[in-house]
Amino acid sequence: MPGNAFGTAFRFTTWGESHGLAIGGVVDGVPPRLPLTEDDIQPWLDKRRPGQSKFVTQRKEPDRVRILSGTFEGLTTGTPISLIIENVDQRPRDYSEIKDLFRPGHADFTYWKKYGIRDYRGSGRASARETAMRVAAGAVARQVLNAAWGDTFRIRGAMVKMGALEIDRARWDWDIVGDNPFWCPDAAAVPVWENFLTVARKAGSSAGAVLEIHGEGVPPGLGEPVYDKMDADLAKAMMSINAVKAVEIGDGFAGVELPGEDAHDTMHMEDGAMVFDSNRAGGTLGGITNGEPLVVRFAVKPTSSLPRPRPTVTVDGEDTAAITKGRHDPCVGIRAVPIGEAMMACVLADHWLRDLGQRGR
Repeated sequence: MPGNAFGTAFRFTTWGESHGLAIGGVVDGVPPRLPLTEDDIQPWLDKRRPGQSKFVTQRKEPDRVRILSGTFEGLTTGTPISLIIENVDQRPRDYSEIKDLFRPGHADFTYWKKYGIRDYRGSGRASARETAMRVAAGAVARQVLNAAWGDTFRIRGAMVKMGALEIDRARWDWDIVGDNPFWCPDAAAVPVWENFLTVARKAGSSAGAVLEIHGEGVPPGLGEPVYDKMDADLAKAMMSINAVKAVEIGDGFAGVELPGEDAHDTMHMEDGAMVFDSNRAGGTLGGITNGEPLVVRFAVKPTSSLPRPRPTVTVDGEDTAAITKGRHDPCVGIRAVPIGEAMMACVLADHWLRDLGQRGR
């Protein structure tokens, strides 16, 4: 199975299944002599960890990461960094009743058609459990970027829409994002979302979401002008996350509604430096960063695993109904915030190292 690795100069490869013994990854291309221990990775995994509220899956995984190689005395050695997280709360029996049918909205049918075999235990390799290793790789990428860019750099994300319910951007407050179960920057939206998702969960339904990731303190000049545009790599990174169905940079789709004179970021000189008057482009021009914050949004579809009957067919071609038992997120978008942050960190670390090799700075 190809396609298990992401990146060029900063590259990570993941392995493992949802209900296997463990999941893991190898991160390569990390410069030597950077500080790195499990304690640098664990806080980011804790942000993604399941079971932290009634609005996410109740699977109890501590997600404790171990570094198996690539460090010595708390510093990176420049060799591949191997990471592992043991699965401790597997319940493959929850999936025994659906092993011979295709769940609507899942990759069951496509995996079966491609490989002639599938791991039905929580979707196996197709499970969002794999994303824990993306978050771990993102934590390593942050160490690379923090060493290069210092405290002025940061990546942070928020949920801006659940179902049809959007935040009021006039009330955006980054300080409250970590204080509610939805990573929501609008305090007034939190109780509305709580009620909406509670009703959906009790009805055996689910909800989609839109997440927004900001990269601040990113220097201009990163990215390539043709096939490896910063926009293109960010879009691939976010689209590769489970259940993501759309990605936009900056104004994205809303930008087509503006007249040309309002759609582009004008510039002026201020204290001897060029300054952009707005950031509709989302931090890139021609596929290259322009020094403004990177702004990426992605849409996560409603959770496919539902505890209510849905029409489907079996592997033998018989009509039937699927009911997915087990522990599932009523809105998978909630835990996608730290995953989106991690993928942006990996893209930036990759382009920074590539730029360093090409331009020497």
